[in-house]
Amino acid sequence: MNKLEDFDDIPGTTIFTTDMSRKGFHLNQFCMSLMKPENRLRFKADERAYLDEWPMTEAQKQAVLDRDYNAAIKEGGNIYFLAKIFATDGKSFQEAAASMTGMTTEQYVAMMLAGGRSPKGQRSIRKGN
Repeated sequence: MNKLEDFDDIPGTTIFTTDMSRKGFHLNQFCMSLMKPENRLRFKADERAYLDEWPMTEAQKQAVLDRDYNAAIKEGGNIYFLAKIFATDGKSFQEAAASMTGMTTEQYVAMMLAGGRSPKGQRSIRKGN
């Protein structure tokens, strides 16, 4: 079985562990609340007020307000829960993923159609690959 330290040096990778799950519990519950139309309307009407109803950290709330999905993941957000936020914004998974890579949607789609990112430089730092 692999241990977290087997993966903690992969550039740009946050492993969703049980600790991360606990850290992001309220963030992820907030995301799930957006499945109800009435909650989406309340959130869109006053995002900060709706977020303040949840016992999330300020960093988690700011990640949502900024739509900084990478920061949300570092704060315990799970991408499948975070998808409720970008769906609420009318964005596709491709658009959200592109924003997470610093690419336009068109650049992201082209990269994925060409086979995705090169693994060079995206593997273990300790192992030098």
